Amino acid sequence: MTATGVASTASVDRGARTRARRRSGAVRAFLTGHLFILPGILGLGLLVVYPLVTSGYHAFTDWNGLTPAKWTGLKNFRYLLGHDPTFWPSVRATLLFVVITVPAMLAGGLALAVLVNRSLRGVRIFRTIFYLPVVLPSIAVMALWKYVYDPQYGLANQVLKTLHLPTSMWVGSTRMAMPAVVVVGLWGVGSTMMIFLAGLQAVPAELYEAAQVDGAGPIRTFFRITLPMLTPILLLQVVLQMNAAFQTFNQIAILTKGGPGTTTDVLMYKIYSDGFKNYLSTPQLGYATAEVWMLFLIVMVVTAITLRFSSIWVYAGEGDK
Repeated sequence: MTATGVASTASVDRGARTRARRRSGAVRAFLTGHLFILPGILGLGLLVVYPLVTSGYHAFTDWNGLTPAKWTGLKNFRYLLGHDPTFWPSVRATLLFVVITVPAMLAGGLALAVLVNRSLRGVRIFRTIFYLPVVLPSIAVMALWKYVYDPQYGLANQVLKTLHLPTSMWVGSTRMAMPAVVVVGLWGVGSTMMIFLAGLQAVPAELYEAAQVDGAGPIRTFFRITLPMLTPILLLQVVLQMNAAFQTFNQIAILTKGGPGTTTDVLMYKIYSDGFKNYLSTPQLGYATAEVWMLFLIVMVVTAITLRFSSIWVYAGEGDK
């Protein structure tokens, strides 16, 4: 074999070895990367995908959680939509809670954000005070509000008596139970405030300078500059707050237990009652699972409608048009 042939063979061998090393390195990188994300994949599969699939199956079964599930087809959904005397009142209570809570949370959070978005001494202390309720234990906060609403010894009625105003049964009254629960929900408005505050601080300062030069007052500046610039964040907040309101549970379970009557019997509490609270007498985990999927469908439809019509009122920057 000539020298040229030997050199050519050696070059081919080196190229093959190089490609082999590259393939080996790529395989190692692939395996290493997937090894690092394996805990996340396992957690997603075991804690999200598997429960989702099994709940979809059990929604069509008669299941008490102990004995094997018995396939019943659409029986749970037919009874839920046409024969359950508490389902539609629960839907009405849930929608009423959402309709009241979401605008109140948005308005309260935005008002607080505007209030603390100032370069004043001590303003950070007020930001902390307004946000502090968010990090407090939810159960402890609900227990505190239960005392506040006590009709005999509660702080709310004591204040009303001091002001010589009529007292109320609060969570024991069909008229005041829902507003009282909504007020408790507003206790956590600090999280909404912080998101709006971040949005306010991202508004370009030159827009306010131009408005000031044009002689615009604070009210006109807010509605012509601040609010339009905040509409993308407002859309995010609407979606987040609606999803949270549809899934409210703690304040209902601790303060009203769905009462009086079905006034505050929202869907999440009804699901809990059918699946767990009445478990010893009438185990209905399969039926409760069907209710979970109905709630999921309602949330998805409302969210899709909100996003579909968001282009009407959400401001898009010049680069997004």
